[in-house]
Amino acid sequence: MTEYIEIIDDRENNLKNISLRIPKKQITVFTGVSGSGKSSLVFDTLANESQRLLGETLPSFVRQFLPKYARPAVEAIRNLPASIVVDQKPLGGNVRSTLATVTDIAPVIRNMYAKLGQPKIGGVDYFSFNTAAGMCPVCQGIGRKTAVNLTKFIDESKSLNEGAVQFPPYKRVDVYTASGLFDNDKPIKDYTARERSQLLDGDATIGKVKMGSFNATYEGFLEKFNRNYLQREGEIPERTQKLISEYTHEERCDSCQGQRFAPKTLAVKVAGYNIAEMLAMQLTDLVTVLDQLAKADKAGIEILQEQVNHLIDLGLGYLTLDRATASLSGGESQRVKLVKYLSNALTDMLYIFDEPSVGLHPDDISRINAIFLKLRDKGNTVIIIEHDPDVIKLADWVIELGPQAGVHGGQVMFEGTYAELLKSDTLTGQYLAQGKKYKDQPRPAKDFLIGLASSVHNLQAQQLKVPVGLLTVLTGVAGSGKSTLLASSFQAAYPELVYVDQNSLASNTRSNPATFIGIMDNIRKLLAKANDQPVGMFSYNSEGACEACGGRGYIESNLAFMETVKTTCEVCGGKRYKQVVLQYKFQEKNIVEILDLTVEEALEFFKKTAAIKKKIQAMNELGLGYLSLGQSTASLSGGEKQRLKLAAEFYQEGSIYVLDEPSTGLHLADIQNLLRIINHFVDNGNTVVVIEHQLDIIRQADWVIDLGPGAGTKGGKVVFAGPVKELLGNQNSVTAQYI
Repeated sequence: MTEYIEIIDDRENNLKNISLRIPKKQITVFTGVSGSGKSSLVFDTLANESQRLLGETLPSFVRQFLPKYARPAVEAIRNLPASIVVDQKPLGGNVRSTLATVTDIAPVIRNMYAKLGQPKIGGVDYFSFNTAAGMCPVCQGIGRKTAVNLTKFIDESKSLNEGAVQFPPYKRVDVYTASGLFDNDKPIKDYTARERSQLLDGDATIGKVKMGSFNATYEGFLEKFNRNYLQREGEIPERTQKLISEYTHEERCDSCQGQRFAPKTLAVKVAGYNIAEMLAMQLTDLVTVLDQLAKADKAGIEILQEQVNHLIDLGLGYLTLDRATASLSGGESQRVKLVKYLSNALTDMLYIFDEPSVGLHPDDISRINAIFLKLRDKGNTVIIIEHDPDVIKLADWVIELGPQAGVHGGQVMFEGTYAELLKSDTLTGQYLAQGKKYKDQPRPAKDFLIGLASSVHNLQAQQLKVPVGLLTVLTGVAGSGKSTLLASSFQAAYPELVYVDQNSLASNTRSNPATFIGIMDNIRKLLAKANDQPVGMFSYNSEGACEACGGRGYIESNLAFMETVKTTCEVCGGKRYKQVVLQYKFQEKNIVEILDLTVEEALEFFKKTAAIKKKIQAMNELGLGYLSLGQSTASLSGGEKQRLKLAAEFYQEGSIYVLDEPSTGLHLADIQNLLRIINHFVDNGNTVVVIEHQLDIIRQADWVIDLGPGAGTKGGKVVFAGPVKELLGNQNSVTAQYI
């Protein structure tokens, strides 16, 4: 008998009193257009309530250190398991956080070297770059060091008297000119090697030098800079940090050559490799070494083999264990998080995934689908927010929300099996039932923009050649080198191109669609003119700001070691403005009421104001009609940010645009609108390059460039370039098997 999670009258955000049952111990996929309410139901309702209720079972002392979850606007939820949320947020981390540390593989490797390594040097601590015993003594285990940018620090064409030293705090050079060591009128470029070394690095034999009426210990400029700034203890003010960053750059540590470990540690080998060399191996190569060790009957290798194989099974075989977590994409981060859950003994849990197909080639999606089946078969409930047809097909149960976005969404449009969905008349059902559509008349390629030859990372002397004035799709399996080729070949040759990715605009609480698209000043001017008031009166960053909260809409309470608490400002009620500002109106609406308008509503409201209407029309054209003008950009999804950036560029001509996975977060119906928008850019005379895995977008390209054939060391080559129909049946292309 099937058990269910029951939701009764859910009113969270745009949800319209939704009641439904989600089968337990099965895979349920939630789909629907972007903004239809999927996240409101899955994350803001189910995940938050599960985490909130679990937190309430803990002692109050522990609860004060945990995130605070508000009770969702729902009448009741029944049979709700404890949840594990696997989202797309990048793992981040500091300079010491790597793939090995975040997956807990690092301790297993340390143990292996402590047990099997030759020569023996002691305990596990010697194999960690985070301990005094194991870290490189020069860079303290970071592998890189901050060095002075000498070309900025010193103008070598000048002498000391002419102001050769450019670093502002050191421009006064009395101690050096008075030392008698230098010809103060000789340009630095003409110094002997000894003079140059004394000036920059110092000389212990010099001792004290005369400076006015007292003696001072002589230091070279770099010696002094290191002591004053780079080796300084305690917190450095932000202003000083900014100044330092202007005159320094990072470079590989000379002592450990970027390997992070102490010389004694690097001398220890297992299977002929030191620990840094093993961490730097591509995972697909590392597993071969581990297999050889296991055959040699080396104990304790099995756990490490299992962990590395999990990463490979998730399509991450091209990564290395020393890869910095901060450099992983959202999709890669999500899959890395999965590794932690594959071997645990927990059952009857609720696993929630946010678009796990993001960043994955169709070839990789089959692997991640196998993970969902494993989790389900262990007795867990799996809920996935997804648009990809291959993931939807996997579901035991599908729930579609809609019919549209924002105020036009928030309803259950379908509940049933995948087979029943194909027969339904919902948006998802209609698009899934459609056959493959290829571009009938692709634009012909005439002239090409040619990038530089690049061998960065896994590239093998490759050039990106992009046809002018066409829609080009750059594809290939994850890790094949697409982003590297784009940056090191094409962007290097055409730095003026417009690159639009998921992080193309600032995400802070004071930024909103109106400020980003450039209509906020116009709105303030309309209100100012209509009411004979200064423009600053209608800015929550200026005169109009609520005095109590400073225009933020909330008050922050810093409670020592406890989590910072944000509460709605009682004075302005979260509206951000002084009370007096709200009496001033334009067309019967005050500034708060105007910012509460959706893009769709604003189009009608500003129909007689051409400058504003044109930019709002662009947002509406890009499918953002449901956003409000004053919504914080921090609350927008990656795909929404990307489309907002495109809206700002909507009327440009003759430019080069690169779009990085614009299908992220988009329903199949939204994909058709996205293609219409992209073709608008091309028809306006622009050259558009799209990095993409979404098959419908690939099929509608004028020109396809496929990179591969595999990932990491097995990729890095352009295996095909030409019209999409010529890609069909190409034996060298993995993409050809799916389109």
